[in-house]
Amino acid sequence: MPYSALQTSPLVPGISPARIYYRDQGEGVPLFFLHGGWGFEMYPFNRQIESLRNDYRVISPDRSGYGRSPRLVAELLSDFHYHAAKETLGFMDSLRIERAFFWGHSDGAVIAAILGFTAPERVSGLILEAFHYYRFKPASRKFFETLAYKPEALGAEMCEKFARKLGADYWRQLITTHAKAWLQIAKERAGPSDDLYAGRLREVITPTLFVHGRLDPRTEPGELDAVSRQLPQGEMHILDNGSHSPHSESATNDLTTRVVTKFLRKINS
Repeated sequence: MPYSALQTSPLVPGISPARIYYRDQGEGVPLFFLHGGWGFEMYPFNRQIESLRNDYRVISPDRSGYGRSPRLVAELLSDFHYHAAKETLGFMDSLRIERAFFWGHSDGAVIAAILGFTAPERVSGLILEAFHYYRFKPASRKFFETLAYKPEALGAEMCEKFARKLGADYWRQLITTHAKAWLQIAKERAGPSDDLYAGRLREVITPTLFVHGRLDPRTEPGELDAVSRQLPQGEMHILDNGSHSPHSESATNDLTTRVVTKFLRKINS
């Protein structure tokens, strides 16, 4: 199993080395998959890896707190996306990769966007799927409160899936601290339109594709319009039958792969 040892990671302070597990397939230009807040296994990129591995070196790390990487030793803070971006850069350094494409899903899309304006020299292109922009998401508040304090209310089937994918002895800790971090993000907002990037999203200059499901329940009214105003040069592809994870949903996974493949070929030609 491939691991890379980081001397430290801001996501798991006090653990040294932080051994990051990753999947590494194919050859060519590096393409990183950055998973969302429930981990790689909940919304796997397996179909996309199979499709793209002939043309790219596809690397899918488990962020600290997930999968086979170190488990969290403290609560996630409201700036955990920025900590994750720093870990990602350290992970790239450990593999001696100077520059890569990034496909981020949900929280992973936030992390990828942060890399786009904090380390543009390391980013060849961005695919931002199920993107979050606003700090305050009133339509999702009840959802995050349930996850933070009563995750069992999601039902036995979902809890069993969490236990199977995230660990029976760990899933509650991960799910609740992640949800509490999002509640804190909303609490710290300066106003209803305050964003996760402190106004810096407009600094992204690398080619960027947004892939978004029209049925995504985590998207606020007007959120994507606000994104387009910040980054008008970015391509916005809305999938009518997609929800929060178009790449892994049966109605949209093949279309998502085709859309992203076309984008990558265009900017990598």
